[in-house]
Amino acid sequence: MKTNNLKQARIVFILTFLFGVIASGQESENSKSTLYTIAYTSKETGNVEIYSGNVEGKPTIKRTNQNGGYVAWSPDGKQFAFYGKYDDRKTWSIHTMNIDGTNRKRLTYAKNKWDNAPDWSPDGKKIVFAREYKDSKGVWHPEIWIMNSDGSEQTQIKSLKGSNPYFTPDGSIVFSWEFEDKSSAISIADIDEKNITHLTHNSAKEWHPEVSPDGRQIAFMSDRDGNFEIYVMDIDGSNQKRLTYNDVDDWYPSWSPDGSQLIFSTATGEKRKDRTIYIMNADGSSIRPIIEGGSQAAWLKYLGK
Repeated sequence: MKTNNLKQARIVFILTFLFGVIASGQESENSKSTLYTIAYTSKETGNVEIYSGNVEGKPTIKRTNQNGGYVAWSPDGKQFAFYGKYDDRKTWSIHTMNIDGTNRKRLTYAKNKWDNAPDWSPDGKKIVFAREYKDSKGVWHPEIWIMNSDGSEQTQIKSLKGSNPYFTPDGSIVFSWEFEDKSSAISIADIDEKNITHLTHNSAKEWHPEVSPDGRQIAFMSDRDGNFEIYVMDIDGSNQKRLTYNDVDDWYPSWSPDGSQLIFSTATGEKRKDRTIYIMNADGSSIRPIIEGGSQAAWLKYLGK
């Protein structure tokens, strides 16, 4: 009887030990996978560079990206899309690279045009981006373009006039429709250029819409109340709510993967030229700074998938 009890005790001990090792390994892998979940730009070294970090503000430099920015994660979290500037900043081009800074590729080459604000389709096969330029008569043209993620088959979505395009989880596009009087409206359209709907109706600049992971809400920035603040609304434009109340501009909202929080950038310091990234709950509560000197922050949308 004592021998059997001893064997059982040994088995329990071994199983407990193995479970602890497995759990420890899983915890280690989870901590690695969630440590760097925010991409952003910073001028900490004097040039505009891409960094990744977490909500505790611990950054890791990835790759110098001089005179560029506006980082967008690929759905699998393995690549960034961003824009870089050429020709004395007169030409802006879309690029991709691995998150460790390798395999950097320039995808667009339109001279004297500003290609910016890239975003990936939910399946990672397409990249949508904004193109802006002045023609020979000085008329400004804001356009939305789409291409394969390798840069092939670049096509203008001709019915969409605006900037800051962003894919919804179901493959529609939200963007900032640009009017001739320089005001703009957050809008949504099918990718086949049908069913264009303006969701906001103000004589204001309303930019950078980003859709929540569940597809139910849009966060955006607007100067409708005097300076740029962060707002949210339902995907159909209802229940518009202001979240930030600052005497400085707030920009570039981005949702956490579970939709419970938002990060955004704020102008601080002398002459409001410094940048700080803040985090807050999705209802606007518990605002706190996380990264000084950072801007254009983007949260990895599909963390854990």
